[in-house]
Amino acid sequence: MHTFPRPVPRTVWSSADVDTCDAFAYWADVICDTFVGVAVRPGPDGAFAGRIEHSVLDGIGFAELTAGPQQVVRTRRLIGRDPEDVFLANIQLRGRGRLEQNGRVALLTPGTMAFVDSTCPYALDFEDDFSQLVVKVPRSRLAHRSPAGATSVELGSSGPGRVIADFLVGLNRMQGHDAGAAAALLPHAVDLLDTGLAWAAGSTPREASATALTRERIHRFVRRHATDPDLDAAGVAAGCAVSRRTMYRALAEDGESLTELIRRLRVSHARRLLLSHPERPLAAVARACGFGGEAQLHRAFRAVTGMTPGAFRARRPGAR
Repeated sequence: MHTFPRPVPRTVWSSADVDTCDAFAYWADVICDTFVGVAVRPGPDGAFAGRIEHSVLDGIGFAELTAGPQQVVRTRRLIGRDPEDVFLANIQLRGRGRLEQNGRVALLTPGTMAFVDSTCPYALDFEDDFSQLVVKVPRSRLAHRSPAGATSVELGSSGPGRVIADFLVGLNRMQGHDAGAAAALLPHAVDLLDTGLAWAAGSTPREASATALTRERIHRFVRRHATDPDLDAAGVAAGCAVSRRTMYRALAEDGESLTELIRRLRVSHARRLLLSHPERPLAAVARACGFGGEAQLHRAFRAVTGMTPGAFRARRPGAR
């Protein structure tokens, strides 16, 4: 029996759904709910209109927004109230914007992308109508956990930045008609976001330090072998032709241990299996991902995602 692709569920918020006098207050609430806690101020023109289409695919948020002039500010006080630890990839689709974070300023023009770290204060300023795609990814999903110098750096509308931006825009559109295909491509999107962060931080292949290159080699090896239940420190070090001491030193700069890296990648694989094969028993999912059993999968999944595998599967598109 032929089955037709299903879209990823989307939520649409529009200022047109409320009275004109309430439009901006409504918009400010939507921005905080969709991204992180911020203060939103309207532009000088009294009238305001804004619209957001939002979806979540395996814990990664996609929000395409079109709106009028505004300023968005995240202060240390707001960070204290809402300490969510994520990166926001801002891809400018139309209009212009100005992003400031960590003492750097990025000018956003169509096709340009720049990263925001939710754990540091930042400001976004849009003087005219604009459109953006914002991809929200938890820091825990990225290999580059503390990319110094990566935020508020313009990745231009040509070169590597354009490739990454085009892929993310295309993936967002694909969610509108084929959730399965979008889920299959999502790991590549996360890898590209990782690459974009490294590129923004100045870690191009030519400029990267020996430690950074070793870390990249370790991450590639672990990604390829994460589902091997026998994967351990000795095997990773041997596979990367480095000593254990060198391996641990390279990983220490990202603040993630080898055990945490393997666990995170196995949980990521489990997420994909739970979405693509919802009928598969959890014990089989555990084996396929390299876990020692269902209990180990349960503990690791909760540690990484904050929920159980069963709860995650129940939230998938089309679940009853």
